[in-house]
Formats: sequence, C-alpha cells, structure tokens
Amino acid sequence: MSLLLLLWPLALIQRPEAESPLWARRSLILLISALTLRYLHWRCTASLNLNTAVSTSLSGLLLLAEGWLLITGLLPLWLAWRRFPDRRRDIQKRHRDWQASEWRPHVDILVPTYGEPLAVLQRSLLGCTQQSYPHTSVLVLDDSGREEVKRLAQQLGCRYMHRSERLHAKAGNLNAGLSQCHGELVAVFDADFIPQQRFLEHGIGFLLDPDVALLQTPQSFINADPVMRNLRMESWLLPDEESFYRWIEPVRDGWGAVVCAGTAFVVRRRALDGIGGFVEGALSEDYVTGIALRAQGWKLLYLQQKLSAGLAAESMEDFVQQRQRWANGTLQSLRLPHGPLRACGLSPGQKLAYLEGVIHWLNNLPRLVLMLMPLSYGLLGVAPILLDQRAIIELMLPLWGTVLLSIGWLNRNSRSALLTELTSWVLTVPLVVSLIWNVLGSSVGFRVTPKHRQRSRGGWSWFLALPLIVLSLFNLANLLGLVQQLMLAGWDGVGPLQLGLVWAGLNLLGTLIALRACWNPPQSDPSPWLSLDHAANVIDSGGHCHPCRITAISESGVELAFATKVPPLMNSSQLQWTAAIPPLPVVMLQIQERQAALNWGNLSQQQQHSLIRWLFCSDGVWPDRRPRQEVLGLLMLLKRLLFGGPTPQVFDRSLVPRLP
Repeated sequence: MSLLLLLWPLALIQRPEAESPLWARRSLILLISALTLRYLHWRCTASLNLNTAVSTSLSGLLLLAEGWLLITGLLPLWLAWRRFPDRRRDIQKRHRDWQASEWRPHVDILVPTYGEPLAVLQRSLLGCTQQSYPHTSVLVLDDSGREEVKRLAQQLGCRYMHRSERLHAKAGNLNAGLSQCHGELVAVFDADFIPQQRFLEHGIGFLLDPDVALLQTPQSFINADPVMRNLRMESWLLPDEESFYRWIEPVRDGWGAVVCAGTAFVVRRRALDGIGGFVEGALSEDYVTGIALRAQGWKLLYLQQKLSAGLAAESMEDFVQQRQRWANGTLQSLRLPHGPLRACGLSPGQKLAYLEGVIHWLNNLPRLVLMLMPLSYGLLGVAPILLDQRAIIELMLPLWGTVLLSIGWLNRNSRSALLTELTSWVLTVPLVVSLIWNVLGSSVGFRVTPKHRQRSRGGWSWFLALPLIVLSLFNLANLLGLVQQLMLAGWDGVGPLQLGLVWAGLNLLGTLIALRACWNPPQSDPSPWLSLDHAANVIDSGGHCHPCRITAISESGVELAFATKVPPLMNSSQLQWTAAIPPLPVVMLQIQERQAALNWGNLSQQQQHSLIRWLFCSDGVWPDRRPRQEVLGLLMLLKRLLFGGPTPQVFDRSLVPRLP
C-alpha cells in the first residue's frame, strides 16, 4: 500500500505542469491532504511521550509546531485548487487589441531613489527612457537630494524632484511624485530595477479593461543572491523569490488577490486617487496598497513574463535585513485599516490568500522549535516522539515521500524539495527575533538595501553566524551524547535513540551549511556578470577577425572562449558580437588555455549606454530556470561544506544566466 502511494505522484508528474490537466493537480492535493490528516491522527493518538511532565511538555510542543506547519502547508495547496491564469499566452492578443483601439494613455514612470550608487540608478533610467511605447515621461524621485542625481536625470532626459520633507519613506516619496504627474497610467520601478525596452508595450493592453487597476510583473535578478553566491551554488539553486513569482502569485491571481510587489508594475491613476494614493504609514506600502485597491472592487492582474530585472542583496546581512523588513511590513499590515484582516470588500478566499503571506512569516517560530527539538534526545535524555519501524514505513514515508516527489511539479519547477530550505536555516533565528519585536510593538524604520559595495576581503556576518555557532555546538554535544547512549544500549532495531541520532545529524549538517553561507567572499568588481553563449569576433589592430564565443559579460569586461589557442591580442583590439552595438575596444586582462578575459577599453558615453541597454534591456533575455537534479545538488553542497568553494574570480565568476 505504501509503495502504491509513492508511485501515484510519480505517474501524475510525468508531463510538465503547464501541459497537465487540472485533475492531476487536484488529485495530488487530495492525496497529500489525506496523508497529512492520517499522519496527524497518528501523532495525536499514538506518538506522544506522556511518561513525565518534561516529556509531556516537549512532546506536546513538538506536536503543536509540526501540526501547525503541516496544516498551514496545506493552505497554499488548497488555494491552488482553482484554475489560475497564465497571461503570457495572451500578450500578443492583448497587444493586437490595444493597437486596434485608439487608447494611447500617457504613462508617468516613477523611479524613487534614496542613496543608490549612480551606476545602479543609471541602468534603471536608461531602461525607463528607452521604452518602445512613446507616450511616457520619467520622473526621478530623489529623497537624498544629491546634485549628481539631478545632473544624471537631466542628462538622460528625465524630470527630477526632491521633496523638502522626507516623510512616510517610499510611499510618501511616490505620493509626492504623483502630485507632479497627470498621466492616465503610472509605472513604478525601484532604482535598481531595469525594464526591458518593450515593458509597457507588452503590458499596456491588459489595462484596456477599465476595471483593471494594476498589472504586476515578476522580479528577476541580474546577480546571484548571497546564499547562492556564498556557497558557490549558482548553477544549482534558484533565487529565493522564484517560487513566489512563478507559483504563489499565479495561485493568488486565480482568487483575484494579486500582491503588488512594489516595483515593475503599472497602475491606473484614477484607481490610486480613489484610495488616496500609495498607503502611507505602512512598511510594506506595496502590499497594503494592493489590498486597498482590491477592497475598492478594482481588478489586479499578474503577468508572469520577466520584463525587468534588478539587484538582489549583495551580502548575507543585507539579505536577512531585507527579509526582516518584509516580515515586519507584512505583520504590521494586520493592524492597519487596509490590511488583510480589516479591509472591507474582500471575499473570504481573497482574505485567506492575502493572509497566507502573513502565515509564511509566522511559520518561522514553529520551524525554530523543530530546529531545537532534537537536542532533547542527547542533552535531556527525552524522546519527544514515540516512533517505531512500522510508523516510519506506513505513515512517515508515504507522506514525506509524496511531498518530496511532487513538490517541484506542484510549484511549477520554481524550487527544489530540499535545497531551497537552505535559506530558511539562515533566516529562521533573525525572523523569529523580528516576530517577537513586532508582537511587542517595536517600530522598525524603512531601510534601503545597499547596492554595489566593494569588499577587498571576505568576512563573516557575525550577527547571523553567532546563533548558528551556538546551535552547531549544542547539536554536536547532542550527537555525541546520543552516540554514547547507543553504544551502551546497543544499535539494534529502529527506536527513539536511532531516530534522534538521524535527526541530530541532519540538524548539525543544516546549521553548518547555514554557517558556511554566512561567509561573504571578497567582491572587487560589483558589476553583475551574466553567463552567455554568443558568437563574437575579435578584430585585431591589423583588421583580422578571430572568431570566438562570449561565455561571460558585464559592464566592466568580457570573457571569451576560442576554438584553438588564444590569438595574440593587442590592446587596440575590438570586440563585435551584435549589430545593435558598434565594435567596442577591449584590453587584455588574463589568458588561460583557450580562454581570454578582457576589460572594456575607454568607452564613450554612447558606447557605455548602448552596452547597458543590450545587456539588460533587450527583450526576453531572462530565462525561467528549472532546478537541476537535486541528488547531485546535495552531493555538491556536501563538497562545498567539506572543502569550501572557490572565491569568485576571473574564469570562475558568480554568474546569472542570460539568453542570447
């Protein structure tokens, strides 16, 4: 029976999710739900250790934590019971409908900025000012009041505004910008986000429907996040946000509960005016503004097409603090009039869909309980769960086997079953601290995530590493205690001590991997590097062409692969690979066998702008990646833990894939 339950999900997921019938997804939801309830019934009736007051307390606490996570884990599955739209199929039709109409609204593009480096802001403005849709104006909302930002805006043909009082953070900045705009539509891009040239052209047709207030598009990134980069697992892991934009947002779209993500969206000005502009007084002004629009009866749509890209956090500290800000903002929304609990005009399903985002952050508390509970075996000599071989085979294996086998298919290949949990090992303790402070009513201000910072040498994120070091030491002591007990009691059979040993070993492994991820390697070149496979020619000083292929490229340089040995390239050489950019001067940096690393020579402003537009603003260059085979990924992760990973450097850079 257990074997049949494990084979069923395998039979259902032979085809990609997009081609599979709705009944297959619903069958898996029913199967996982039934196995979960069966498992929880056993947990409540036959697995509790009630021998002493301590064992009863620990056993009850573990059951509460595990039960909460299992039940809340079913919520996103049951939200996915509905059919959800994939609007990528409608882009061409909506575009034709818009072209056939006479509607040509003016779009005000707002770019709020507060201290971002000019190189970062310049990318965004180059994308905003080169939209193929002509009826636009770009307004730079500079809350830092820098003269160099004003000059950059004027140089690129943008309007510039600096408000005298910096109130209500980003929401206040956007509302100040709205007072200077009169377009029918408003597009918003964070200062590090770069829209593709056809962003508006692809999206504007969806707002032909007068009941649509907002169109949200995914966030993608031009650099690897710190977990991927610090572990050198860029080719194995997907960004932490991928499952939200490929799975959670489409599911919420099916309920009419799309989440506004704060950047890369277009909104109708009349709808914003109807709710008094962007909601101020909220840390997550985007999340609350979206709910306020939906509560007024407006439609919010999600277009799952990567039409822009931005910068992920560049250090583990920044990554965690960014998540803490998101958690605080989402939890704070529960107390606001426009939050998911108090907003009027939402259906029960929409409230539940919005509240699922709150539950996501609350889950860190029971997750911390599961991280600490194995310590009870070796340090306290208490088994918080009574388990035998029969329960493992008939109850645990069918449930967890089914979940692990089907999770990637259910979430549309946006995350793997186990590797993606690496992020939670780093985030759990800091997010629990944020949760406690939020419950106590502590106010946390808005903090912009730093960008483009150089590091001459590597270093630890100590405020993250210290709790993990303590946990690792406790887990090690716990593991040694269990080994000692088993040596005295014997290793035969499967019992509480054997279970504790496996659990403690996995916990120690998880904390050590998370600790390794907290070491930030040096970063001498903050420019994002993209992996690419593109034909090119090096033109030497004599005018001779040497064919090659571009394997990596950035604003600072390029890496090439040659079929034979690298030709003698002089510093007066040029690289040509696309008709969109004239040949660019290159300077030799390093040669390795058939590879050459080159820096760009002295680029004119026009050449630099052309390079940036080609790199980041070209149409359809950001792929939907699929997780690689997880077993191999886990082996690679163990290798990284035992032997470390190479520091990003020439010919072995931290790369994000870009399509040719």
